[in-house]
Amino acid sequence: MDSRETARFAAMMTKSADLKRRIATELADTVVKVVDACETSLRAGGKLLFCGNGGSAADSQHLATEMLIRLRGSHERPSIAALALTLDPAMLTACGNDYGYDRVFERPLRGLGRAGDVLFGITTSGRSGNVVKALAAAREMGIVTVGMLGGSGEPALSLCDLALLVPDTETARIQECHIALGHAVLELLEDRIVARPLA
Repeated sequence: MDSRETARFAAMMTKSADLKRRIATELADTVVKVVDACETSLRAGGKLLFCGNGGSAADSQHLATEMLIRLRGSHERPSIAALALTLDPAMLTACGNDYGYDRVFERPLRGLGRAGDVLFGITTSGRSGNVVKALAAAREMGIVTVGMLGGSGEPALSLCDLALLVPDTETARIQECHIALGHAVLELLEDRIVARPLA
């Protein structure tokens, strides 16, 4: 057994746990505000939209699916309107080819998004150009913008109505916090919807 690897593993887990403990206090009020925004949107007939690249694209699909299908087996409720803008390879490649990769989320958002929806822009650096463009378009369209960010969060941070900023620069640790934050938002939202179903 390599003691260096076991120590490295322990350091990874400790850092991840320490970050989660930190955001548990620092982001609690913002998480509740994000849940408020999502509930307001859904009760008005809106939807939740998600976008991101790479692991953040996977998180977008993961979170949208948990609303559309099921988050917790113990909570039975109707499907909730949610969409990941990363799902359609034909759309992504067509937009990348015709308009450029930096517009692959902004272009479909303009067709699918409506005022009062909520867009979650997920970027561990805060610098993903296509996420930044989507957030800017959402602002123009009257869509509530939520950033799930890392690092300094900029330039995405300046385009977010609400920001869940993980105070670190290590991509893997930020992603671990992003999915934990996403699950927390959706569980709290689901609790409200189960208690008082959508019309």
